Amino acid sequence: MDKQKDLLGYEKIEKFAPENLEKLEYHYTEILKLLGEDSSREGLQRTPHRVAKAIQFLTQGYDHDPEQILLSAKFKEDYREMVIVKDIEIFSLCEHHLIPFIGKAHVAYIPNGYITGLSKIARVVEAYSRRLQVQERLTTQIKEAIQNTLNPLGVAVVIEAKHLCMAMRGIQKQNSVTTTSDFTGAFERAETRSEFISLVTAKLS
Repeated sequence: MDKQKDLLGYEKIEKFAPENLEKLEYHYTEILKLLGEDSSREGLQRTPHRVAKAIQFLTQGYDHDPEQILLSAKFKEDYREMVIVKDIEIFSLCEHHLIPFIGKAHVAYIPNGYITGLSKIARVVEAYSRRLQVQERLTTQIKEAIQNTLNPLGVAVVIEAKHLCMAMRGIQKQNSVTTTSDFTGAFERAETRSEFISLVTAKLS
């Protein structure tokens, strides 16, 4: 953990593993050299260090247990209607190219005697997305974590994301969006799934 204070007294706290920092910094220095850059020039002198910390931040999800996150705020509640947390922002790294994909997750479940704190749903999304990922696996992991810990009547997860590996390289289609979904239990019924999609796409007046 690194603490820094600016001139206004704002304290910035960065979490990373010091034992890995030096190794990562060395390898990023070597990468710069392989790209034909001079890693000693002014603009790049601290770049390996910054990137070494940044990559640990971007993959910090490996340090979190999503199921424990949900269990930390699991409460008995006799509520059996749909609970939806939508428009959860996602920032993840595609494991094929280490290029970001960015989007939103919409998550719903129907309780079966237990609920969890609403913020915990967003934290589960964050824990899985802050790893090297593919969107399909990310969708299923979120669904399974909720199903395994809360045993609800059903879970629904829909993710919409823009993949920069498609926009910046390869086919270079800047406006394409990928949608993935996964459902369990009650959401496997067409009418329940339709209600979920309708609520997710509805705008509050």
